[in-house]
Amino acid sequence: MAITLIPGLDLPTDQDASGRMLGQEEMANLAEVIASGTLTSTKGRFVRELEQQFAQVLGVKHVYACSSGTAAIHAAVAALDPEPGDEIVSSSITDMGALAPILFQGAIPAFAEVDPRTWNVTAKTIEPCLSQRTKAIVVTHLFGNPCQMDEIMELAGSRGIPVIEDCAQAFLAQHRDRFVGTIGKIGCFSLQQSKHITSGEGGLIATNDLDVARRLRLFINKGWRYGDANADHEFLALNYRMSELQGAVAVAQLSKLDGAVESRTTTAQILSSKLAGLAGVETPYVRPRTVHAYWKYCLRVDGDAVPGGAVALAAALHARQISCTPRYIQKPAFMCRVFQEQKTFGNSRFPFTLARPEILRYDPALFPQTMKALNDVLVLPWNENYLEEHLDYMATSIRESVDELCS
Repeated sequence: MAITLIPGLDLPTDQDASGRMLGQEEMANLAEVIASGTLTSTKGRFVRELEQQFAQVLGVKHVYACSSGTAAIHAAVAALDPEPGDEIVSSSITDMGALAPILFQGAIPAFAEVDPRTWNVTAKTIEPCLSQRTKAIVVTHLFGNPCQMDEIMELAGSRGIPVIEDCAQAFLAQHRDRFVGTIGKIGCFSLQQSKHITSGEGGLIATNDLDVARRLRLFINKGWRYGDANADHEFLALNYRMSELQGAVAVAQLSKLDGAVESRTTTAQILSSKLAGLAGVETPYVRPRTVHAYWKYCLRVDGDAVPGGAVALAAALHARQISCTPRYIQKPAFMCRVFQEQKTFGNSRFPFTLARPEILRYDPALFPQTMKALNDVLVLPWNENYLEEHLDYMATSIRESVDELCS
């Protein structure tokens, strides 16, 4: 079958200006910071404004900015102050940025299986991971699709376990009319290059808990409480501050967040409608009373119906100049060397040496839905600058590619 290409049609990408809402507002803020000569957030205004404005967006009492999404997760874990060897439940499909902080705080990730339709953890998959040593649960709203938070919060509440929401991919996603990041005890967001809004790198942490807020603020600032009359380094902590340069960009970006998420959601729904009924390909599943924020747009490809599955379809789309990624991550997090070989601090293997043996069972056979999800998923690029012609081209290319593979 001949490949349909549209001359001069390049899909916008979040890796450069074509797929980003970056412009004069960001430039003006940066110019103000440079002119002031104050690039540190301890003396500047933009990071403080970012924190205040994002707190208003979410409707929470406290927001703190930090240097990355990983730093946000690290501060959240540290705010709960786990004992060495404590366990923190996490998803088997997540970024290492959500796992390394657990290990750095001397705790052990306990990996939960995922739901077969959303690829998120659920109360049902989390419960078998809980033990007397469970200090927290981290839920990842994967690709911007909210977890079933009612059931998760009910389970966590019954055990007295705090929930950290990893919202790195889920700005303004909603579960039952509530923004994710406001439902658990702590919500963590990322401003990395490809996220809904960006300052290149950066993170935001939200909470309504005053005691947690104090520890978050201290952890970002080396344990030092700026402004206190008798300030001291209260506990072991890092410098995870965001710079005023990042804050200046992020403040301008925040004003564009509603439009970016609305665009992503609208165009995702249009593409889903254009792909409706395509045998062997399933568009994103969104549960009732949730709002999917579409960090990425993911297809489930049935390898029994489409020969070669997601890998073959990806190759066919690459030939049509559509960048896409089969599997999302090449292997589940627990298959990485950090976990398989317990590569941590020198040859100590700490904190794995404190773990219960059963929590270190990293057998893929124990995670059938995880393995199937990674086998079936095809991640399409997504951003706020898609036009109807881009969606038409993508839909036509996907349909042609499937037909070609099935012929």
